[in-house]
Amino acid sequence: MTQGNEAVVSDTTADAQRVVLFDFDGVIVRHQTLELYFRERLSGFGRWRLLLALPWLPFVPFMIRSAAGTRILGRVFLRVVTVGRSEKNYKRLVTEFARTYARRPGVFVRDGVATLRRHLEAGDRVVIVTGNDGTLVQAILDEVNLQGPELVASQVRGGVFGVHFVRHNVDGMKVKAVERAGIARPWAVAYGDSTSDLAMLKAADAARLVNPSKRTLKKMRKPLGDKLEVLGWY
Repeated sequence: MTQGNEAVVSDTTADAQRVVLFDFDGVIVRHQTLELYFRERLSGFGRWRLLLALPWLPFVPFMIRSAAGTRILGRVFLRVVTVGRSEKNYKRLVTEFARTYARRPGVFVRDGVATLRRHLEAGDRVVIVTGNDGTLVQAILDEVNLQGPELVASQVRGGVFGVHFVRHNVDGMKVKAVERAGIARPWAVAYGDSTSDLAMLKAADAARLVNPSKRTLKKMRKPLGDKLEVLGWY
């Protein structure tokens, strides 16, 4: 395992169209953007919606400590912020939020974007694999004209009780989502930042962990072994 400020993209003339996988939140952008959207919708006149999540609120501090708990909370709060709203309305609102977010200074991980661009320039097939909603992520990418990477994201659908995930790409579902998209192995490199990316990092030939906490690194070190590389990105 090595540590550095940026990943080195080797000469890929002979390895054209290597598949390189990137997580999004924490790797390309600095924040959990869907969570920020939830917070925005639950502020101001939207605070009444917190009443819908009241039974869950005492458990939030404990659930956010694990990938499974975070996944459950994501599903719960997506329902909470969209009760009474159509899928079309949700997508309009989340797109507006994404465009505003992308224009804020300092929200992108500079080294992450630079590394992604270098992979594209080297001829690699770059795929962003995220548990985030595809509408939100695509709107952020479009706003800054970050073209080239493919996107494999979570999918949502409207219903009687609000918008809900029909495919939530977290943990092992990330690997299944990439396979479902017809992107065959081998996957040369995967970049992630959390335990939710563990299955994706294990499935790649090289695993690169971005700015991990001590707790995350401790959990990831053993299952990833010698192919783990830790990156300190800014």
